[in-house]
Amino acid sequence: MSGDLHESLRDNVRILGDSLGRTIADDLGKGFVDRIETIRGLAKSGRQGDVQSSRELIEYLRKLPDRDLLPVTRAFNQFLNLANIAEQHYRARFRRVEDYKPGSQPVLSELLQRARGAGHTPRKLVESLASMRVELVLTAHPTEVIRRTLIQKYDAIDECLTVIESSLDYPERASRARGRLEELISQAWHTDEIRHERPTPVDEAKWGFAVIENSLWQAVPAFHRDLDSLLLESAGERLPLDAAPIVFASWMGGDRDGNPNVTSKVTREVLLLGRWMAADLYLRDLEQLKAELSMWKCNSALRAEVGNVAEPYRELLKRLVQRVEATRDWAKAQLDGRSYEGGAIIESSDQLYAPLLTCYRSLCDVGLDTIANGALLDTLRRVAVFGVTLTKLDIRQEASRHAMVMEELTQTLGLGHYREWSEEQRQAFLLAELESRRPLIPRRWECSPETREVLDTFLVIANEQSEALGTYIISMAGQPSDVLTVALLMKEVGGVVSLPIAPLFETLDDLNRSGDVVDRLLALPGYRALVGDRQEVMIGYSDSAKDAGQLAAAWAQYRAQERLVEVCRSHGVALTLFHGRGGAVGRGGGPAYAAILSQPPGSVNGSLRVTEQGEMIRFKFGQPDIALRSMEIYACAVLEATLLPPPAPEAHWREEMDRLAELAHRAYVGVVREDPDFVPYFRAVTPEGVLGHLPLGSRPTKRRQDGGVETLRAIPWIFAWTQIRLMLPAWLGSGEAFGTRLEEEGGLEVLREMRDRWPFFGTYLDMLEMLLAKADVGIASYYEQRLVDEPALKELGAQLRERFTRLQSVLLSILDQPQLLEQTPLIRQAIEVRNPYIDPLHGLQAELLQRNRDADGAISGELSRALMVTMAGIAAGLRNTG
Repeated sequence: MSGDLHESLRDNVRILGDSLGRTIADDLGKGFVDRIETIRGLAKSGRQGDVQSSRELIEYLRKLPDRDLLPVTRAFNQFLNLANIAEQHYRARFRRVEDYKPGSQPVLSELLQRARGAGHTPRKLVESLASMRVELVLTAHPTEVIRRTLIQKYDAIDECLTVIESSLDYPERASRARGRLEELISQAWHTDEIRHERPTPVDEAKWGFAVIENSLWQAVPAFHRDLDSLLLESAGERLPLDAAPIVFASWMGGDRDGNPNVTSKVTREVLLLGRWMAADLYLRDLEQLKAELSMWKCNSALRAEVGNVAEPYRELLKRLVQRVEATRDWAKAQLDGRSYEGGAIIESSDQLYAPLLTCYRSLCDVGLDTIANGALLDTLRRVAVFGVTLTKLDIRQEASRHAMVMEELTQTLGLGHYREWSEEQRQAFLLAELESRRPLIPRRWECSPETREVLDTFLVIANEQSEALGTYIISMAGQPSDVLTVALLMKEVGGVVSLPIAPLFETLDDLNRSGDVVDRLLALPGYRALVGDRQEVMIGYSDSAKDAGQLAAAWAQYRAQERLVEVCRSHGVALTLFHGRGGAVGRGGGPAYAAILSQPPGSVNGSLRVTEQGEMIRFKFGQPDIALRSMEIYACAVLEATLLPPPAPEAHWREEMDRLAELAHRAYVGVVREDPDFVPYFRAVTPEGVLGHLPLGSRPTKRRQDGGVETLRAIPWIFAWTQIRLMLPAWLGSGEAFGTRLEEEGGLEVLREMRDRWPFFGTYLDMLEMLLAKADVGIASYYEQRLVDEPALKELGAQLRERFTRLQSVLLSILDQPQLLEQTPLIRQAIEVRNPYIDPLHGLQAELLQRNRDADGAISGELSRALMVTMAGIAAGLRNTG
């Protein structure tokens, strides 16, 4: 990367940091700023190898009076957030979303050329893009630590940087932008970083809709315009008007897995909010079109529809505006619990799309193509992508909740205990009831509240337009009966199976059995008659990694996908794989382009669903320019994986991976499951015990509140280890596997061969490298020194750090590098710039955790808030935390 690009990033970090310093000085005095600078200077010197400075930093932090702890944590937290803004701005300006490896930045035009070179015709390229179906599923998992009110200020700060950079010849404009920048940073400093209350599921959904309103609404038509330009140049035609290669779905308000706060009432409210917001956004588009389409020339079809009026386009748009306004009024009345007595509303996308298409065709027919392909085409593209609901809402529920309904129902009807039946008995019963014309559920069944809530969810599904809903996902699915149960409940409550049903395979055992489960399911004629020739399957990354360790889980996920592709092909069924990835490496995170191209050949066949979670939504889609680049990356990756799929792994690579996964799994389980000191160590050394007090998301941190660490959800599990910089879930076991192989003859050669020639393995090593670079065993050691007393626990901690150090050495040997991230200088620089600001937060967090424990969790409100701010700051500094 050229120095001037680095200089641009450094300049903006300096501008923002200087402004923050002035703001803090105005509020707390220059003496306080000098204190912050002393802390930062000691941290920086410590990072440069000065052991004495590291000791002085810890002593300085421990001697801080209580009144200074909160403002100090806030100062470092704010700087890290401002550094993120500068980096985000830099990436948007220079179209760098994924700084992975030199030359790996995907460019669609280059990919189209390569596809042509591989023998794909221009028509094939257009057809592939037109039929592509990439669904990005926005989820509100509790990893977004920044309040929405601050996100809005940060977006405005980014806009100021843009104005400053573009005003070199207009000093007055640049001066105004600097003044506005100073004002916004002052606003951010005087705003609480931490929510006082957890967001509700509806709050989370509103946040998701805000991302669409503020960013994706602009980015989607820009993405399609770019696609059109490329296709016109390379194939001589545009993308079809109704094509939507990338669409958006959501779990916000639909994901009830382990979240009692997501109810049928919440789901209905979120669906109505989507309708209201969509109508409001389209009204803005339609008012613009009404102002612009003042032409009088039109074709006979439009004239027949509107009559002999002077401005036919405006006439048709005026009628459409009235219906969209009525739709907005209807949605608002429903949300307010009022009856609606207005005019006809828009029920489906076709009712919105058809009048716009009439205008488009008319303009083209009378030679006004330039006008047709302007703002009107942008709106048509939006309708194709967002429909009239903005997103398709997925529903997710645990398999056990459905089994509970069947157990209660079979008991009520005197049919026995469903839970005691064999899988064959369950299947026979469910298939018979799916074919039966009589209802199974009594009309006035007085069931338990838990069962009623499940049935009410299916009632919401039954009463919705199908285009408002996405997929029904069954978490902890393990048998065909889990899918058949959902199909039966849909039929009983709604009359027809209206949603695709996707089993979610999460644990190592479930992944290993997933192919056989789907094979048995698709072999059932009664099931195929219901769902046809399409099947969706979700692969869980978080729980499988927590269950088995990252290396064993990654290989199990790969093999499961291979088997599912084979099974569906044998049944003549089109498979869509749904990847449940998180932001952290331990939850399948990492650059999307590399991740998609590392999947098994045939698993990405023009179709893909993937979750975008927590803070990663903001990093990838929070601003129009970044969102545009993110969509291009997904389109590039899926097109390349479809037309130019990666090679199948060699047989001896599979044998290597089988052995590596077995070694890694054994080592991981030996610590996490079998060492009696592990759980006490985890709870002693990490902030796991206070994570539940950080109001991040609407979902509890545990599936069951009465269980141990095994009930902890994968997100807080990763989050807790990230806070102390040990990152254990993403690497534990890998060192033993690779180290053992390197000690054997030919081990290094075969591992390097796999790295160079197998995208799956190369990507795994790249992610591991980034993870190790962000980890820091010295910081983890300090947490232990401050928070752990028992010698046995300290001994375990020393062993874990030794494993980490050995893995780092082994990885560098495989990569043939003297240091980590040698090939990705921007990521390395970003970590180095942030460390002097994160290190003090680690020191303060360890201190506050100890004080909290000394006070039995009863430290003052201000110190408790300071503890929460350290978590937010560390998460902001490390970014992909959950």
